[in-house]
Amino acid sequence: MKCIIVDDEPLALNILKSYCEDVGYLEVVEVFMNPLEAMELLVKEKIDLVFSDIEMPQISGLEFIKSLDNKPLFIFTTAYQKYAIDGFELNAVDYLVKPIPFARFVKAVNRAKEMHTLKQTIAVPMRNITSAGSAIPAKDGFVFIKSEYGNIKLEFDNIKYVQGLKDYLKIHVTGGSNKPVLTLMSFKEMEGKLPKNQFFRVHRSFMVNINYIASVQRSKIVIDDIRIPIGDSYKNDFMKRVGL
Repeated sequence: MKCIIVDDEPLALNILKSYCEDVGYLEVVEVFMNPLEAMELLVKEKIDLVFSDIEMPQISGLEFIKSLDNKPLFIFTTAYQKYAIDGFELNAVDYLVKPIPFARFVKAVNRAKEMHTLKQTIAVPMRNITSAGSAIPAKDGFVFIKSEYGNIKLEFDNIKYVQGLKDYLKIHVTGGSNKPVLTLMSFKEMEGKLPKNQFFRVHRSFMVNINYIASVQRSKIVIDDIRIPIGDSYKNDFMKRVGL
């Protein structure tokens, strides 16, 4: 995977570059202390993954990512936890807080690699999106989802939450390999396939299976060790639904 690193701290750049080299499957094309220079490269060259700091003098990492027309996968690297929800809303692969342990870095880039591989697998011409992203309705507690080159049967009770990632959905499941299922489908279509008493839209990028919620913490839902943001426009209805 081709990647770039954007950070205004030379030490952070060197550490991340070293981490990428140790992983092996990441090719660092360039490092930048100025995100505006990174924008120029992203226009000219296809980059698979961007590591970006958030607080930088020219523009913030959030503004940098928002400005990109065709966003690659990206991971935020920052000394501040306060931007985590903003990172979620931009569909970041992960959010790493400095100092970043190597094991935590590996976990994040492995997730990026998996998403990149799945994205490449399901890539189809725009004229085929409707058929490729369709779901076959089911009656007995399951649904068939078109993913990659086949239809995958998913039990409702095995779906933990659904995450929107630009043009496709990432369905997080339990059981088996726990490998997420990617499909070219809109949230509206997915909502029509799942039982409303069990699944609830809590954010423009997230729909959750209520049975898997471990706790609700202010504006976040905890499922396993994942904190899912609750969007302002969904918060009142969600709180009523769970009796809070």
